[in-house]
Amino acid sequence: MSTVAMFVHPERPQAIALGETIRHWLDKRGHIVLDSPASDNSIDLVVSIGGDGTVLRSARLAVDSDADVLGINLGEMGYLAEVEPDSWEVALESYFAGSHLIQERMLVASRVDDGPLLHRALNEVVIEKQAVGHTIRLSVHIDGAFFTSYVADGLIVATPTGSTAYSLSARGPIVDPSHQALIMTPVSPHSLFDRSLVLRPDSTIEITLSGGRDAALSIDGQRETEVAVGQKVTVTASQQPARFAHLGGRTFHQVLKAKFGLSDR
Repeated sequence: MSTVAMFVHPERPQAIALGETIRHWLDKRGHIVLDSPASDNSIDLVVSIGGDGTVLRSARLAVDSDADVLGINLGEMGYLAEVEPDSWEVALESYFAGSHLIQERMLVASRVDDGPLLHRALNEVVIEKQAVGHTIRLSVHIDGAFFTSYVADGLIVATPTGSTAYSLSARGPIVDPSHQALIMTPVSPHSLFDRSLVLRPDSTIEITLSGGRDAALSIDGQRETEVAVGQKVTVTASQQPARFAHLGGRTFHQVLKAKFGLSDR
């Protein structure tokens, strides 16, 4: 018997209906079913029903419980939610039979100045402008040494998992999610140096908003807080990874090929 938390996209009728079906299936087999993850280390599995955005939110919560995440894809891309809606029963049976692998994916943690609140992201942390038509100035230190200043729309620090998200649209590299790395990519910089940096996972990146107007700190696409001129955002790898249940389906490279429509020749 396992304790399973359901994390369902609240605005998709198909997700809500499928969630009820899966809840009934789990109940019949004696599993304890909760409405959402909780940070009490009592959850074995989080079933996420929606798109990749739903998986992002559920995975960040699952980390606190050291729970596995199984994503059922009702979205478009499906990088993270690898189970299709018509395969959920086979997937859950395989999981409870132990016929799965656990793939750990790194998260990044960030804080503003020396504040105690850590914002964790599975995809990326972004410091970005708020005012249309204005840039911001960001001074970057890596492992305590000054690197450079960017006048740009923003700066992305992504994980390998996030390398196929916002970072990719800013011309960042695609990195296999099994790797450990911090990927720093400027957004529309006013500079000849507009390349990404792939840094060691134990690097510390300090980003100071040194000019322009106030900015926003976004975590996995959701704005978390405002960053005022003079404040510093510190980004490091999180000590706790997210644990994804992998059922031996398509590899990352096969998913990438399918999503981008790459040919067979």
